[in-house]
Amino acid sequence: MSDVVISADSTCDLSEELRERHGVHTFPFHIEFRGKDHLDSVDITPADLFEGYWDDKSLPTTGACTPYQYRQYFEELAEGGRQVIHFSLGSALSAAYENATEAARDVEGVHVVDGKSLSTGVGLQVLAACRMRDSGMDGDAIASEAAELHGRSHASFVVDTMEFLVAGGRCPAVVAHLGKMMSCHPGILVDNQSGAMKVGKLYRGKMKRVLEHYVEDTLAKYPDVVKDEIFITHSGVSDEVEADVRAMLEERGFENIHTTTASCTISSHCGPGTLGILFMTETPSD
Repeated sequence: MSDVVISADSTCDLSEELRERHGVHTFPFHIEFRGKDHLDSVDITPADLFEGYWDDKSLPTTGACTPYQYRQYFEELAEGGRQVIHFSLGSALSAAYENATEAARDVEGVHVVDGKSLSTGVGLQVLAACRMRDSGMDGDAIASEAAELHGRSHASFVVDTMEFLVAGGRCPAVVAHLGKMMSCHPGILVDNQSGAMKVGKLYRGKMKRVLEHYVEDTLAKYPDVVKDEIFITHSGVSDEVEADVRAMLEERGFENIHTTTASCTISSHCGPGTLGILFMTETPSD
């Protein structure tokens, strides 16, 4: 067994199969929903949240783990002198990095990396760290290189409906109403230097055509996309939609195309039908 443990917040959105294959530990965020506390994607799913909203407009409250909770988790992982590399949800989006960093001060051998992204934008960095571990690198060396991975990780999404953005106070109702009338689907970009989200291109029309343009536009920005691995991450789409996007990526020469469902923390903010492609580039770029 390696003496280096790779870990991440549950918001890295790696599938159970990928976590098991690469030996990745994840720590679930908390979801407060209908008066009960849940563990993200452990005892509640995005489908549960969407169903609750459609039923009675119930909305969840999401939250990072406390320093105390992180400390308990890190102590278990670091037992026996193992080194721990933990990737957090971007610090511009959550208190997770701050809380994990505070906890790590009290546990020897724990390195916390600010993912400066979300979802599989962080997951890609986690898998890169796993490859470093498997090549024999020690924890200090992995932590040093991992701290720069965010600059090569690219995350973006296209939103199907703006209703959840309105419900969460992230979009004015009048904007969403006009957007629905005009069949608009906003692109959401993650700044991989700060980790903050911003509105990208506004697409119009049916989602099938929108996704064709989105994939083409997104990949065209980067001449050095790593084609070994790419993620299709969504908050709930049909098999047909997923297959269409996969076919687009296969036509462009991508080899390992992973499909994952976004965690509750991510899905609750963007609503159902949101989909993104997330990938790495050979060199750092915006």
